Amino acid sequence: MSETSDRTTIGVVGGGAWGTALAALAARNGHDVTLWAREPEVVAAINDDHENRLFLSGVQLPETVRATGSIGAVAADAALVLVVPPAQYLRPIGESLAPHLGPDTPLVLCCKGFEETTGALMSEVAGSVLPGRPIAILSGPTFAAEVARGLPTAVTIACADPELGTRLTERLGSRTFRPYASTDIVGTQVGGSVKNVLAIACGIAYGRDLGDNARAALITRGIAEISRLGAALGGRPETLSGLSGIGDLILTCTSEQSRNFSLGVALGRGRTLADILGERRSVAEGVTTARSVTARAATLGVEMPICAAVEAVLHQGADLAQTIETLLSRPFRSEDGA
Repeated sequence: MSETSDRTTIGVVGGGAWGTALAALAARNGHDVTLWAREPEVVAAINDDHENRLFLSGVQLPETVRATGSIGAVAADAALVLVVPPAQYLRPIGESLAPHLGPDTPLVLCCKGFEETTGALMSEVAGSVLPGRPIAILSGPTFAAEVARGLPTAVTIACADPELGTRLTERLGSRTFRPYASTDIVGTQVGGSVKNVLAIACGIAYGRDLGDNARAALITRGIAEISRLGAALGGRPETLSGLSGIGDLILTCTSEQSRNFSLGVALGRGRTLADILGERRSVAEGVTTARSVTARAATLGVEMPICAAVEAVLHQGADLAQTIETLLSRPFRSEDGA
């Protein structure tokens, strides 16, 4: 566990709630942390008051977390870098980070989604803009505020190199933050990405008072959609039934702490997407992922009716009531075929 491992420097790229929570975790594990944030007010608040009031208000950060507006400063002397921007910003941020990052510095990708313009997984994006660097994926059922406060949490750390995975677990793991190792980089990403789209669907059902039976059905049939896409991309079934698959899906689809679920609730109650997004600073990844995941699924011939329905409502102006009726009118089928 990290409490007894050697002190090192960890860089965190991204000053939102999740990046700040991971910075707090690493610092409490005994490491020096440099966090890059785009917003000058976040940098100032963390350095002066040890709090990210804009994205994680009420959580006091260790003094060993220092913020910077210089992305190059994050890479300097870092033993590893946690990369935590919104998924659609990974490419430009990776391009900015590349000149400052050593060729062997491990990158832990902590963002969830498929790139909108290419349909690429985050590991594929990082591989193109930061070639040659060792890559790991951190994913699982996590709310940033709970991690930042030290509440018990379990996650998946996926890395093709088991020895590097072990080192990352030792650096980041603690009594209350428990990483489980995997070598399935693809499956770990699929579960963490698609669950955001399914959470919007569950939120819509909740907002329209369709009942707990409907939400249970959406979660279960959503698992089938995740499994089909994961298999098509080369992910392993056991990964998709683990923390980064079913675990993350259950958490995100059952709590209004979830940005995606709460967005769906608002949609179900009749609010427009533009109005909902206009009130928020934080990103609901499922909005963009709905488009990119359905596009990639289509190229693979993978059927994802729930995700396609969410995409149609969000991006094609589909009538919500009619979309629900269309889902309910689908032909009966055998569950054996998933």
